[in-house]
Amino acid sequence: MKRIVWLSVAALIAAILFYVSRFWSFSLWPRSGLFGIEELRPQGGLVGQWLRGTDFAPFELLIWAVGAFLVLTVLQKLYDRLNPPPE
Repeated sequence: MKRIVWLSVAALIAAILFYVSRFWSFSLWPRSGLFGIEELRPQGGLVGQWLRGTDFAPFELLIWAVGAFLVLTVLQKLYDRLNPPPE
């Protein structure tokens, strides 16, 4: 049961990271945004939107990759802390 919960958490985090990236191509909710929040637009690409007009805009993919790596590292550390190896 614990494994199913952790796999669900990992799948949810992966979907969120995919949505924040520029590679999201699905339009699953209306243009008004998810739950009426305009910042959560249906076409994804939030990192590019956040960086638009800044000096960091050309580095969007690199920033997304580093952020995704850090999120997954923290998730792995949390998993290791909550599930110690058997002795």
